Amino acid sequence: MFEPTTDARIYLLDEDDRRVVPGGPAVIGPDGVREDIPAAAFEVLQHVLDAMRAGRAVKVVPLRTELPIDEAAGAVAIARDVLRKHVGAGEIPFRSTEHVDWVRLADVIEWDNARRAAQRAALYEYWADEGDDEPNDGQPPS
Repeated sequence: MFEPTTDARIYLLDEDDRRVVPGGPAVIGPDGVREDIPAAAFEVLQHVLDAMRAGRAVKVVPLRTELPIDEAAGAVAIARDVLRKHVGAGEIPFRSTEHVDWVRLADVIEWDNARRAAQRAALYEYWADEGDDEPNDGQPPS
């Protein structure tokens, strides 16, 4: 059964992910011209198609791989002051210019994924401690 994609994602392809394999994934234009694409790009297109087929709007925004802290916070949908606090605490590397503090998007995504995983683990532990109140399927409520 078709499950529409409803989550926002950032796709950041490293150099290996950007390589194309002849005869691998491709897009074919209305004129029949085939353009090979990286396998990771196919995943991106599938995500977009799933959302559009479900009647959702899709926003595709190219981002630089290094961003000012405030822009990086917007990219991963967290408050600017929260990201600045963690950057200031040394949890995310940054570099400063005269007027701007810059972070690598890959570092922010890695930090955000780790933060979310830790939050999920804490919730799972809490639910496990609750015993009988745990959902029937063993998963936390959504």
